[in-house]
This record gives sequence, structure tokens and C-alpha cells, in this order.
Amino acid sequence: MSHKCVFLDRDGVLNVDRVDYVYHLGHFIIPEGVVEALKALKEAGYILIVITNQSGIAKGIYERKDVQIIHDAIQEACGGALDDLYYCPYHELHDSASLTRKPGSLLIEKAAAKYDVDMSQSYMVGDHERDILAGTRAGLRTVRIAEEGTATQATFLVKDLLAASNIILS
Repeated sequence: MSHKCVFLDRDGVLNVDRVDYVYHLGHFIIPEGVVEALKALKEAGYILIVITNQSGIAKGIYERKDVQIIHDAIQEACGGALDDLYYCPYHELHDSASLTRKPGSLLIEKAAAKYDVDMSQSYMVGDHERDILAGTRAGLRTVRIAEEGTATQATFLVKDLLAASNIILS
């Protein structure tokens, strides 16, 4: 039996993004409504998988363990609602190009195969157009979190994850 899934970008969706990266708990802030949104999606039967670019690893700014620390903090805040974490540690200008880096869709496709995801019932939620392009390439409906009026190819444009969850659940 195939499963419905919401693929989620991390920075800018699950936590407040920063220009200088979110890699330690002192910079980690969960926006209002995120925990509620994740719990509602989980209760509705969605698998929740984080798909995130983490180029700070390739740039030598932080390490893989730092990505896990932030993921664990999100998990703790939302009661373990997230099913998995996939991240791309590469950057074409610092170590190597990779199809796992969004807008590539390889991480989504790997997770979808592992969890037997029905792509026609699933979504990608992100705050950048690269998230939307990755989701579109994988055959997902897409929700972009951005200011009203932002140009996007996303199926839906909303202000935050709670608004995204309301659309997905409606």
C-alpha cells in the first residue's frame, strides 16, 4: 500500500532561516504554528520527510553532526512527528555537484522509494524556488512559503507552514 507524504524543506519552513546558517541551538527558532502543522499532518496519516540542502558542510562552516543536532531539536519540539531526514552536504562551488542538491530531485526520489510514497497524493513544501522545482521534477504538488505576490511555479503560495498544512488537509 502506497503512502501519502509531505516532503519538507528545513530552513525557512521548520525553523527560521539565517544568512549565516542554522547549525547550533543558539540560532535555532521554530516559527509559530510549525509544531501544530506537523502534528495535524501526522494525525491525517501523512509521512513527514525533511529534504534539505546543507551546503555549510561543504563550505566547512559546520559538520554533519550539527545537522543532526538541529533535526533532533525539531523532533523533540514536535513530539517525534518527522519520519526521516535526508540532506545534501554538497555544493558545486566547494566540493562537488550532486543530483541530491535541490533543485535536483534525487533525495525526494530516494525517500519516496524507501517509504513507498504515492507521489500523486503527496506534496513538497519549501521556501525557495529550488524546493518547488525539485518537487515538480519528482511529480509532487508544491507549496511555497513566501510573501504574498512572490513569483513562483508552486501549486500554492502561503505565508507559513500552518497555512500550508491547512491547504494540504482541505
